[in-house]
Amino acid sequence: MATTATGGSADAAPRVSVLGLGAMGSAIARTFVERGYRTTVWNRNAAKSAPLVDAGASAAATAAEAAEAGPLVVVCLLDGAAVDAVLGSVEGSVAGRVLVNLTSGSPAQARAYAEWAAERGAGYIDGKIMGDPPYVGTPNVMFSFSGSRGAFEAHESALKELGTIAYHGTDAGAAAVEFMAQVAVGYELLIGFLHTLRLVHAEGVDVQEFTGRVAASMAGYPPLLASMGKAVKTGEYGPDLGSLNVQAALMDDMIAHRESLGVEAVRMREVKKLMDRRIADGHGGQGFSSLFELLPPRG
Repeated sequence: MATTATGGSADAAPRVSVLGLGAMGSAIARTFVERGYRTTVWNRNAAKSAPLVDAGASAAATAAEAAEAGPLVVVCLLDGAAVDAVLGSVEGSVAGRVLVNLTSGSPAQARAYAEWAAERGAGYIDGKIMGDPPYVGTPNVMFSFSGSRGAFEAHESALKELGTIAYHGTDAGAAAVEFMAQVAVGYELLIGFLHTLRLVHAEGVDVQEFTGRVAASMAGYPPLLASMGKAVKTGEYGPDLGSLNVQAALMDDMIAHRESLGVEAVRMREVKKLMDRRIADGHGGQGFSSLFELLPPRG
């Protein structure tokens, strides 16, 4: 009798289907195969299925056939347009199944897909990935999930095979909120860092050596971020980087320094403007986190 990689009967092994075999989808499918799952794969370009079939997966001729092969259907495609096209082809095959969509997309898209799935009798879990394909199946890649709690709990053990996982609640858009916010912090930090490297380079300082010093100073940021998050939540703003009265005094020099070297100063001007407004409103004794109160609310 055939056995799984974990020693159980192959016929009794859990089934999973993976739709989309780009670099990430292929890594996900291969992980399931290697962990003993009866894995069915589908890709618009059928040739991409061959390496996975060689590894032990079954290839489906159509997305609908793949969706019908098991109770858990993982979708990992390029973008929302690709998801829309695939869902259109499987809508008659998803009743009673759980869809896990790992395609990048917005919270609004995730909520729309959850509604689409519910109308067709399927459970829906939205997932977002922070990490690279080679790390799938290890703790070094993070999968954020949200959507149906029952569906998540029913397939949590399978999802844990993929990496470190976190469930963000029943709002299907919550995982996308987490993902986009995490990525946004990275981009905001890194573009500011590159502008600062331009400044340092213009002054003739070795940018690689400077980067090493900055990296060492980053150890102080986690507690600062935690205190700022708490301040924003409670509305109690202590002088986290010193009072705004003191901080504002630095800004004119920082702006002038950048502009004297032709380095972008838009962000520094924005910070100075917000500090000046906050001080004028009588909050000069508070810290940087209090600038949150001046950022435009949703509306």
